[in-house]
Amino acid sequence: MSRGPVPDKSVSGKILNISLDTSIDSLDPQKAVYASAFELIGNMIDGLMQMDDDGSVKKALCKEEIVSSDGLHYTFKLRDDVYWSNGVPVTAHDFVYGWQRAIDPATKSEYAFMISDIAQVKNATAIQAGQMDANQLGVRAVDDYTFEVELQVPVSYFDQLLYFCTFYPANKAFVESCGDSYATSPETCLANGAFLLTEYSSSGKTLSFIKNTAYYDASVVKLGGLHYEVIESSDEKLRKYQSGQLDFVEISGDTVAKMRGSPDFRSVDSGFLYYVTFNFDDKNFANRNLRRAFTFAVDREIIADELADGSAPAYAAIPRGFAFSRSGQDFTASGIEFPEHCSYNPELARRHFDEAKRELGVSSLNLTLLTADGEAQVIAANSIKRQIESLFPEVSISIDKVPKSQRRKLMSAGKFEFGLNNWGPDYADPMTYLAMWVTGNDNNQGNYFNPKYNALISSCTDGDLCTKPDERWKALKQAELMVMDDAVIMPIYQKCNADLINPSVRNIAFHAVAINRIYKKTTK
Repeated sequence: MSRGPVPDKSVSGKILNISLDTSIDSLDPQKAVYASAFELIGNMIDGLMQMDDDGSVKKALCKEEIVSSDGLHYTFKLRDDVYWSNGVPVTAHDFVYGWQRAIDPATKSEYAFMISDIAQVKNATAIQAGQMDANQLGVRAVDDYTFEVELQVPVSYFDQLLYFCTFYPANKAFVESCGDSYATSPETCLANGAFLLTEYSSSGKTLSFIKNTAYYDASVVKLGGLHYEVIESSDEKLRKYQSGQLDFVEISGDTVAKMRGSPDFRSVDSGFLYYVTFNFDDKNFANRNLRRAFTFAVDREIIADELADGSAPAYAAIPRGFAFSRSGQDFTASGIEFPEHCSYNPELARRHFDEAKRELGVSSLNLTLLTADGEAQVIAANSIKRQIESLFPEVSISIDKVPKSQRRKLMSAGKFEFGLNNWGPDYADPMTYLAMWVTGNDNNQGNYFNPKYNALISSCTDGDLCTKPDERWKALKQAELMVMDDAVIMPIYQKCNADLINPSVRNIAFHAVAINRIYKKTTK
């Protein structure tokens, strides 16, 4: 196949300057975990589909999609004018390799379950368990521009998965030539999307992109590039914003109160649910009465007020505003959805706590609450500590503040008692949350085990309910009730981002699902 155009190295145009709260875990589409990483990867790479500005699914590298009548076979005809930034055409073989790489246990992708449990691609579960080779995954390249996928069961939201990074293509020759250094520098990243990475190191605090002039949709990209700075301090972000060094920053804490009246201020629903994960392997938090005591002891309204960024109290395991039934009903209603499981109730909290002490055979508890060291997380963690200690004088809580990456590693290894956690929806279905508490899921960090819950979720993914949308919807709500009744987590708040955006900046696309911010049509 002949090579295509190579992007210009020098590009004119406005640069959008953006702050990031945390360092990036990975720019490898099949290995990335953080929402911030998804944003950066989304700058560089297009998949079969992408999100339109209104959140709907639209075609990207796919120019035609054919679905069999039984919903098990998908055929994607690809555009033939898409090239990697080294001039190599993007083909169906790149999708085959990318998906096989994601499900291969050797890759250690934390999102491999998206291919198996969620997308239900044929043989994915067996491959993930090491029982089959990755090349037996139900995908194939019929020719250079025809990509076929075979599912085990119909998946009603399959197209919505295809704009998620795990499903992006990867060029086998390039990835293998880079080895372990793949996606760790501009030289080891390939782009086929709107922007091209020009500056990045895994230990650095800045990242830069320029417009990809060889992008198939380059005419809609108006910016000359993007420049990111990793800044944790809201005060520093505000200083750089006010001096004109940054065009778009996310602030928190006292800085929000200072700037709320500014015309540049905007509160944007991020879709993220912040919640406390309890470690079921911990001798104390294996006790249901203790988990429930803490759940009733926290006034979430106080935490939302202290955050002061527009975040709302959360009283359910699924946040509102992203998953809707066929009739348009939000899966999570506004207000307190589970008052008997999750409302602030000091009297009930005290009764559960006294029972927990009796069952545990203790008169006092010294506990450690794990949290990431971001400003908003620390505010919430301190409030949780203060409220619980105030209601229960027998409890002393130490807060362990660590970088976000370390917090995740500790929780994934089960090296915590209870911790402030968060999750944003990867696709517009409640399963993006409910799958996390299935036994064996990498995100089941509290190691919750409930065979009835596992069976109910299974019936909604590859069982008899997967083709019965109304019954499935009711079953998912039943599963959420099980999570709440067992106090698997303690919902705290639904995050809003307090943003300052330069008035000259227009058309940033904000999404609560998958890639939260897209700059393809942004102008400055």
